[in-house]
Amino acid sequence: MFSTTGLVSATGLVSATGLVGETGLMLAQQRQAAILDRVRAAGGVRVSELAAEYGVSDMTIRRDLEALADRGLLAKVHGGATTVSPGSAHEPGFAAKSVRQRAEKAAMAARAAALVSPGDAIALSAGTTTAGLAQRLVDVPDLTVVTNSIPVADVFYRAGRPDQTVILTGGTRTPSDALVGSVAVAAIRSLHLDVLFLGVHGMSERAGYTTPNLMEADVNRSLVEAAERLVVLADHTKWGTVGISSIVPLDRADVLITDEGLEQQARALLEETVPELVVVTAQ
Repeated sequence: MFSTTGLVSATGLVSATGLVGETGLMLAQQRQAAILDRVRAAGGVRVSELAAEYGVSDMTIRRDLEALADRGLLAKVHGGATTVSPGSAHEPGFAAKSVRQRAEKAAMAARAAALVSPGDAIALSAGTTTAGLAQRLVDVPDLTVVTNSIPVADVFYRAGRPDQTVILTGGTRTPSDALVGSVAVAAIRSLHLDVLFLGVHGMSERAGYTTPNLMEADVNRSLVEAAERLVVLADHTKWGTVGISSIVPLDRADVLITDEGLEQQARALLEETVPELVVVTAQ
């Protein structure tokens, strides 16, 4: 017999508390509902991880993803699935982005932190990955940090280290808690920095590194021009995502830090394009 405690969602899928057989294995509809919840919360999933978690074959998970993709509920990618792209001008809020690819972002931030030395003058763009990097830099002495990110500045402010100088640009606040506009650009143009750590909304061979906010693209380009070295932090889900405005081409980055979820074809292209490609393993 089957339990009948499940509810049917607006998408027509049985919720994660739904029908479970006597063997303890999920029915296809229930499993698909749980997968969809995971994709919406994390921004993406991997076939291998789902197969291990639900105790089914990779082929079964691929069929689940195909069924969900056919209904327009997610987008299939190599090795997994991601949320459906909402459009090149859509800008998710900081809180929404902070729950996506947490392990990958933590590993990328740790690798990026190793590039910072005491006495450096650095810039951190807005973004959840750069906010994670900021948390790893609060103990670096004699550090000067320029940022247009309210959450990044707040990390350093709360740490309260007296030998660090944090410069928060002025400007108009965006949904991702970035400060943009002419005030921010003017504040940055007079500066000379050692390195910029740039978080991006997306990256592609055609468009380069992109953002969904036109004014944020202007600020990011100003940061790029002010820095001697550019380090881009972009997890694997950013590949193929194109925001409305390009920041700089792929080869403008001196270092690109990403994670091992990046598909092999993209990795091969980036190895030929970017001077240094760093691929980290999420813990």
